[in-house]
Amino acid sequence: MAKILIVDDAAFMRMMIKDILEKNGFQIVGEANNGLKAVELYKKEKPDVVTMDITMPDMDGIEAVKEIKAFDPAAKIIMCSAMGQQTMVMDAIKAGARDFIVKPFQPDRVLEAIKKITG
Repeated sequence: MAKILIVDDAAFMRMMIKDILEKNGFQIVGEANNGLKAVELYKKEKPDVVTMDITMPDMDGIEAVKEIKAFDPAAKIIMCSAMGQQTMVMDAIKAGARDFIVKPFQPDRVLEAIKKITG
């Protein structure tokens, strides 16, 4: 049973991901609405996977990936991006993200990405 941390500044997006994952037996151990909270929660909860939005206030997803990877080089992070954020997605992958999913979310794609890195 993989433990997941969901990070997105939009409550609606967090709810969508949470719904998809819980229906498929994953455990949500925390939710954060910016990168600073994401790093803090990661250190506290040590989730198996993080779904990370790119564009957020206080600290964006790319900076949060760098901080989490510095704390835990084995961290498994999946970026969530809107269409047209390819450059940022590439930066996130370089920073250590393992995969990315595009908004609006397709439930199958979300599950495939999670299963791929937890499998």
